Amino acid sequence: MIWSIKPKMENCLPRFRYEVVFIFQTFGTAIVVNPEKDKTMVEELLDFKEKVDHVIEVCFVKNEKFVNTMKEAFETYINKRPNKPAELIAKYVDSKLRAGNKEATDEELERMLDKIMIIFRFIHGKDVFEAFYKKDLAKRLLVGKSASVDAEKSMLSKLKHECGAAFTSKLEGMFKDMELSKDIMIQFKQYIQNQNDPSKIDLTVNILTMGYWPTYTPMEVHLPPEMIKLQEVFKTFYLGKHSGRKLQWQPTLGHSVLKTEFKEGKRELQVSLFQTLVLLMFNEGNEFSMEEIKTATGIEDAELRRTLQSLACGKARVLNKLPKGKDVEDGDKIIFNDDFKHKLFRIKINQIQMKETVEEQTSTTERVFQDRQYQIDAAIVRIMKMRKTLSHNLLVSELYNQLKFPVKPGDLKKRIESLIDRDYMERDSDNANQYHYVA
Repeated sequence: MIWSIKPKMENCLPRFRYEVVFIFQTFGTAIVVNPEKDKTMVEELLDFKEKVDHVIEVCFVKNEKFVNTMKEAFETYINKRPNKPAELIAKYVDSKLRAGNKEATDEELERMLDKIMIIFRFIHGKDVFEAFYKKDLAKRLLVGKSASVDAEKSMLSKLKHECGAAFTSKLEGMFKDMELSKDIMIQFKQYIQNQNDPSKIDLTVNILTMGYWPTYTPMEVHLPPEMIKLQEVFKTFYLGKHSGRKLQWQPTLGHSVLKTEFKEGKRELQVSLFQTLVLLMFNEGNEFSMEEIKTATGIEDAELRRTLQSLACGKARVLNKLPKGKDVEDGDKIIFNDDFKHKLFRIKINQIQMKETVEEQTSTTERVFQDRQYQIDAAIVRIMKMRKTLSHNLLVSELYNQLKFPVKPGDLKKRIESLIDRDYMERDSDNANQYHYVA
């Protein structure tokens, strides 16, 4: 039963407010600190926030002190576990903005994003959210898995309104790259048509500005001569318009559509570049060992095993594997499945995704912490350059005003010591708590 607090009981509210907030904070903390709740944390936080708001509205007639106290309590318990809520909120948004999410209409999706922004507002370390959000956004854009471009831009607008233009500049740059790439490809198609020996391969290239996108590990693979030739044609075309730039191909992000003929008839296979390299080998023969495929394609061992699994052990088995089994082992024979049947003409064969490991999550978080160190160093130098001389306490106070992420005093001290060692600043000879800027 819900009781409404009458105005005449205002003098009883302080103690009662403390008790209610304690109960809510205990419940909210239990959601955040339990790793077993990670899969449902964001959903539970959204539901809990909605219930708390309802209680404040109905029972406490939106009493201002209650509202403010509840906000402080929410901010306290959502940050009980540093960085994890930020990461999980980013992944939750990805699940809702990814193509295939049929849970919501555009209006419901918009309302959900508004709710997300309410709890996003309370998290510390928004740079952790940005790192994971950028990684997932890149996948959605490059593989064409965005459920709605309007929803993507709406979320970007909300983040910009909440955190400022600097927070979203790289994310906006990613969208700009995709739009510019479309214009470049129109020009490239015209350029190709004027060539004496036009290629039979229809090439589409996305030009990504390295500073905007996540860092991708370069991987060298052995492309067929036709692909290499077309790459060189595009390189000549692009650098002819943009001299001084450097192109670095990223095979891990590539995908293609292959025309394939089986006994049942012709089909089109929508596959990754790694899957493409494997399948093209079967133009030259019907059976290869795993070692032969590895040598011919140059694909790294673990990636090749996942690729062969997707082609020979998944739902659409265009290849057969001997001996049969779920895993690809050394010495396995890979055979073209001429008897393959499917009701669709174009079949998408999903690459088996390596689940995001603890190491990968740690790697993303470590990159954020590394960026934070650079930002702390830059802020210290900026402050000292302007003030010339400052006490330790005043410098730390100024840093807390400028930095937009949580940082411990001990971490600031380490960065100050590092800058002293590198001769950016020095301690006063008479007062160890006083610093001087070294020009």
